[in-house]
Amino acid sequence: MKRKILLLCLALVVSSGASACGIIEKTQTASPVDEAPATDPPAPAPEAEATTEAPEPAAGPDPCALVTQADAEKLAGTPLDPPVAIRETCSYTGPVTGPTAQVEIYVGDGAKKMYDIDVELGHAFDDLDGIGDEAHREDGSVFFAKNGVWVAIRLVLLNDPAENREPLATSARTAAGRM
Repeated sequence: MKRKILLLCLALVVSSGASACGIIEKTQTASPVDEAPATDPPAPAPEAEATTEAPEPAAGPDPCALVTQADAEKLAGTPLDPPVAIRETCSYTGPVTGPTAQVEIYVGDGAKKMYDIDVELGHAFDDLDGIGDEAHREDGSVFFAKNGVWVAIRLVLLNDPAENREPLATSARTAAGRM
């Protein structure tokens, strides 16, 4: 008996829930007499008020234009595959046949954040003069800012990082000159 009552209650809940959700439709259709009379079209929506929001900042420079493929190959000392650009980044990688090499360029807030994290981690930097408003170099990377826009250039090679210090500074000077 309890089982029958439980099934009956369950059926009642399901049918009332389905009806409330619009799953079960009414079979009766409205006759033309039951339809509401036509009315005037709705009034147009009021015009949106002008906002005083600050305009979005202009996009930063194209990272692949700051360090061209020829520049990246000179920096890496080897031929590289064509660039892969994603938002504010540009990457040149060595071919799968080798040698291992990669040049990465970051523009904007991400470049600044990379620098800030490396500083916080205690990486050793030396300051570079004559590159943008400020420039800093560490093993494998150089960071600089010009007119408030930060740029990071990273070089991955399987060599002594000291060999890459001057080529990184030269790449940063060239990139800053293009901004």
